[in-house]
Amino acid sequence: MHKPMALRKPFWTPGVLVMVAFMVAGAVAILARFTGGIGYVANLSTARPWGLWVGVDVATGVALAAGGFTTAAVAHIFGRHAYEPVTRPALLTAVLGYTFVVLGLIVDIGRSWAIWKPMFNWNTNSVLFEVAMCVMCYLNVLYLEFFPIVAEQFKGNVNLPGPLALLNGLVDDILHIGDAIIDKIMWALIILGVVLSCMHQSSLGSLMLIAPTKLHPLWYTPILPPLLFLTSAFAVGYPMVVFETTIATSSFKLDSEMNILTPLTRITIFLLGFYMVLKIGDMAVRGTWIYLLDGTAQSNAFVAELVLGVILPWLMLLSSQIRASRKGLFIAATLIVAGVVLNRINVFIVGFKPPLSDPGYFPSIGEMMVTFGLIATLMFIYKIAVTYLPVLQASQEVSR
Repeated sequence: MHKPMALRKPFWTPGVLVMVAFMVAGAVAILARFTGGIGYVANLSTARPWGLWVGVDVATGVALAAGGFTTAAVAHIFGRHAYEPVTRPALLTAVLGYTFVVLGLIVDIGRSWAIWKPMFNWNTNSVLFEVAMCVMCYLNVLYLEFFPIVAEQFKGNVNLPGPLALLNGLVDDILHIGDAIIDKIMWALIILGVVLSCMHQSSLGSLMLIAPTKLHPLWYTPILPPLLFLTSAFAVGYPMVVFETTIATSSFKLDSEMNILTPLTRITIFLLGFYMVLKIGDMAVRGTWIYLLDGTAQSNAFVAELVLGVILPWLMLLSSQIRASRKGLFIAATLIVAGVVLNRINVFIVGFKPPLSDPGYFPSIGEMMVTFGLIATLMFIYKIAVTYLPVLQASQEVSR
């Protein structure tokens, strides 16, 4: 029988050492950023105040963490309990994704020590205020939802080293009490998580509504926040679950979970199709299709985003043979994930061209080191979690 279990497999592998190398490089760049200032490591300026860190670390991180709330919604709110085996890894991805977003923000904002101020200085007319409060609240909700997984592993098995052993009983009591309390309110946490996610997933797009002269017409649209950003997050949620589940099960030599992933992607056909209709319909209504073949970097990026990240994977998922194939399903899911990543990069970097900014912006080595370092840290913590906590589905034989 399969159930969530700590895998207890060898942790230090060549892949982990590569992660550590990127983490060290990222740490060096972050240290340089805080000692020398943002301009010391980034190609950002007053005219170009955001770049890779906002486009990838924040906007993309939020979008790709959508698997947490979409999976929780289908499994718990809509009662499709057959999908519960993938809810824990999806929850872990969401926890790490939003933690990654917050760390990226701390590096990006000019006065990082003031990041706490929105909690006490409310600007209710600011979209950023709404995003900040939603992300903060949702991150805490995710930690609370993840607490029972930690408690399940360590309840009755707390063994602190040295003098800390005196606290074993206290820690065990905290785990039992906390698990019991969260179990009673879990339904409220799941609903709250879905609501908060829908709020800030859309609000991120609202940041661009004040920039009609700065964002390329292919992306600037009144439906950017309420529809395109939100529906793209819905559309990428389940493909992200397929993406990370396939990589995890392949890496740890576990069952492929295709009996869950195949029916899950049938939902994606509708969600991705709805997003595709909105995107193409908006382009047709506003007449921005005239920019498609003008040969600029913006038009080429938009075509790649639409064709490779939306239309092609949608057509692939229409085939029952591809949905039943582990390789085919993974390719389709990867294209969808890459399409949403490209969309966020396009909106916040490629398509964002302020008239007075330097048109030659390109992320510096320092910016890339920070981003890759944070991604490596996320992957490093993910492996720690699945190695020592009951996250992935595994048989008793596999876990040994």
